Amino acid sequence: MTSDTRNPRPEEGEDFDLRQMFGTLLDNKWWIAGITSSLVAVTAAYALFATPIYRADAIVQVEPKAPSIPGLNDLSQSLGMGTAESTTEIALLRSRTVIGTAVQKLGLEIEVEPRRFPVVGGYLARRHDADEPDTLAATVLGMSSFGWGGEDLKIFRLDVPDKLLAKKLTLIAGEQGAFTLLDDDGDVLVAGRVGETLKGHGVLMQVEQMHAVPGARFSVVKQRLQAVVGDLQEALMIGEAGKDSGILKLAYDNADPALARSFLQEVAEAYVRQNVDRNSAEASAQLEFVNKQLPVIRQQVDAAQKALSAYQTRANSVDLTLQTKGLLEQEVAVETSIQQLRLERAEMDRKFTKDHPAYQSLMKQIGDLESRKAGFQGQVKQLPQAQQELLRLTRDLQVSNEMYIAMLNQAQQLDVAKAGTVGNVRIVDPSDVDATTPVKPRRGLLVLIGLVLGLALSVGFVILRQFLRRGVEDPAEIEDIGLPVYASIPVSVSQRNDSVRGNFKRDGRMHLLSIREPADLAIEAMRSLRTSLHFARLEAKNNVLLISGASPNAGKTFVSSNLAAVIAQTGQRVLVVDADMRKGTLHRAFGVTQSPGLPDLLVGRAELSDVIRPIEGVSGLHFIPRGNVPPNPSELLMHENFTRFIAGVSGAYDIVIIDTPPILAVTDAAIMAHHAGTSLLVARFGLNQKKELELARRRFEQNGVKLKGAIFNAVEKRAVGYYSYGYYEYKSSAN
Repeated sequence: MTSDTRNPRPEEGEDFDLRQMFGTLLDNKWWIAGITSSLVAVTAAYALFATPIYRADAIVQVEPKAPSIPGLNDLSQSLGMGTAESTTEIALLRSRTVIGTAVQKLGLEIEVEPRRFPVVGGYLARRHDADEPDTLAATVLGMSSFGWGGEDLKIFRLDVPDKLLAKKLTLIAGEQGAFTLLDDDGDVLVAGRVGETLKGHGVLMQVEQMHAVPGARFSVVKQRLQAVVGDLQEALMIGEAGKDSGILKLAYDNADPALARSFLQEVAEAYVRQNVDRNSAEASAQLEFVNKQLPVIRQQVDAAQKALSAYQTRANSVDLTLQTKGLLEQEVAVETSIQQLRLERAEMDRKFTKDHPAYQSLMKQIGDLESRKAGFQGQVKQLPQAQQELLRLTRDLQVSNEMYIAMLNQAQQLDVAKAGTVGNVRIVDPSDVDATTPVKPRRGLLVLIGLVLGLALSVGFVILRQFLRRGVEDPAEIEDIGLPVYASIPVSVSQRNDSVRGNFKRDGRMHLLSIREPADLAIEAMRSLRTSLHFARLEAKNNVLLISGASPNAGKTFVSSNLAAVIAQTGQRVLVVDADMRKGTLHRAFGVTQSPGLPDLLVGRAELSDVIRPIEGVSGLHFIPRGNVPPNPSELLMHENFTRFIAGVSGAYDIVIIDTPPILAVTDAAIMAHHAGTSLLVARFGLNQKKELELARRRFEQNGVKLKGAIFNAVEKRAVGYYSYGYYEYKSSAN
């Protein structure tokens, strides 16, 4: 029988879900606060102790590259070859040649780290370096093997055998610049002093500088060059400032701001050097080509001069007519252009395939000029034979002369270009770093992320926990399966501290909440249950009350013991029987021994007077413990001795309360329910599921027993929905 104080359930499922979710979050506010504050604390600690990372940046400009062969300028620019492609230049910046040069110059393949105290060692060292730079921090608690700030070790050279590459070696500082290098097994590799060149076990080492207290340890690793270059290729950040702008932005992050700046500057300078070298090599190759062509063209000039002189001698100094001179000028111009384009084709053969657009465009120009030349040849054939021959020889001489002069000019230009090659890239902004502001960790953002993540995880955890729990939290759900709720017993903080779901302490003392805290709200609910049972048992066949549960930990032992006490306080004679002969704990609640008990009585080893125990402090309350665990509890309950026992005690007491095992665990409760006039099922708030309670009711009905109702135990107050129990503390304020 339920109280009307509970709130009716909303009819609209959507509103109900939202209210339930809000209520669940409000009820678990301490879980949410705890998880969120923990994550905020973790992220704040990480932000405080994490090694700060600094960013160096630089800007490089890639200018359009002018062609080296005269006459090729217009053609190349028309084909879009004047502007370097950003992807190509970025690939060159990340090349092993450029990165490897910076690595070798800075000695980045040798990694040196002082040994720090776990978690806080790095933070303390950074604080010392900021407050007292260039000084050694004092050793803390005599732990000299750790570096506490100010340590410095520079290794000028370190060569190790292949088996020690990428292996962690340990360098131990000694007195007055002495040190010892150990391998990962602790064996000595070399030992000596700063500045000495040491050899041993395949190791060649020279330490340039060491600043550390005696006993300090350094981690030394000689990495493979390819591995270091590969890592730095990924770490180097390069991007174009704007599309086709030719401005490249470089950035590199490192815990050491000086190292970040030096590395990025070396990369930029190595990139500029290789660009200059590349352009100089191209000019040298072109100059060599031109120098090879000059003698050939000179021979052509000489041959043409001799042929013209010989013809003029034979023909008695024939002169060209005005018409022939006009054709000569046009033919010379076309033939000169054709010869220049053929030279350019020879140069392009070294760079492009015949399918390249630049090569195809050059061949098209040559073809157009050849067509014009063929047209001129048709006009020449209409001239007299003497004029034709003189025109041909004069044309060959002039074309050869112009080609020779052009090649001489080109050779001079290439020679100057080779001597003054500066490349088409330059450093606009040298590498620089802000050593006062690290780029990460961003402490404020980390704490904010921790707060948001903590809220998200805690809310998700609470909702998932609530979803997976799925226990009954509203007595209306119990009534939906046909079991009237006789009482809703609120959870008692005092009882929860004294026992955990019925597992009372084994201290031999009484653990009855009705005796220790008679004004507790749970005991007030017991008194309400006592009143309800008084009227419910009026039509019962006897005065035997059976209390069971669907599953363990429902709280039937708590209900049985305290209900018996509040009934006995009305002056009635009450007998409580712990019939859970397997795992009963009622004897702990009453503070008595567990044997002799019910099994001893049923098998005839003890008399009724031997097993009944009066409970001190509660007049009229008696108790029969569970005794030692028998091998056949169910068979003992089916014996006629148990029937005679029930008949005897029901006549001697006003009410007999039997605490049974869970019905879904064993069949004992169904057997004993046949002897009881009233049977009740205890359901625990948030633990027992609705289907579980319905299965327990069916189990009783299958054995011919109809449950009278249910007791809703350990009900918790919820912010939204059913307000637990609806009881209020109401007692006298007098002392």
